[in-house]
Amino acid sequence: MEEVPPSKRPQAVLFACGFNSVRSPMAAGLFRQMMGRAAYVASAGVRTEELDPFAVAVMEEIGIDIGKHRPMTFEELEDWEGFNFDLIVTLAPEAHHKALELTRALAAEVEYWPTTDPTAVEGSREQRLGAYREVARPVDRTHQEPVRRRPGRQRIGPRDMRAPRQVAVVETSLFR
Repeated sequence: MEEVPPSKRPQAVLFACGFNSVRSPMAAGLFRQMMGRAAYVASAGVRTEELDPFAVAVMEEIGIDIGKHRPMTFEELEDWEGFNFDLIVTLAPEAHHKALELTRALAAEVEYWPTTDPTAVEGSREQRLGAYREVARPVDRTHQEPVRRRPGRQRIGPRDMRAPRQVAVVETSLFR
C-alpha cells in the first residue's frame, strides 16, 4: 500500500473522556508512543479528577510513563494552549457531546471510540488492574502501513492507526 503524505495525516490529535484521569491520558500515551513526533497529542476531559494510579501502573507495565500528566478540562486546555486540533477522539459519550458542541465552528473532525471505563470494576487490586489492562492490553504486531485516512471521510479511526514507518509497535484495545 502506498504511504499517505504527511500533509494528509492529522497533525494534532486530542483524546477526550469524562475526567481526563484514566482513558484519555492512556490513549494519548499510547498514541504518542506509536506516532513519536509525527503528530501533536493532548488529552482533556469534561471535568477533572486526580490522575488514576491504576492507569499509571498499567501504562508503566508497557513502558509508557503518564505519571506527570495533569488532568485538564476542555476549557482549561483551550485557555492554556488553544484548541487547534485536526482530530478529536472521544472515548466516552459525554466527552463526545462536549467535543461536538465545541467544534461547531471549528474544522476539527470528531470521532467516537467507545471505550470501557475500568474504574467501574470492583474487586481485588489484581481484578481492578485487569480491567485497566484490558483497556491498554498490548498485542504484539508489526505494522507496515502509514497512518491512513479513509477515502471520502478524511478522518481516522481505531483500525486506521498505523506507525508512520515500518516498525514494531504496540497495538491496544483502544486502537481496535
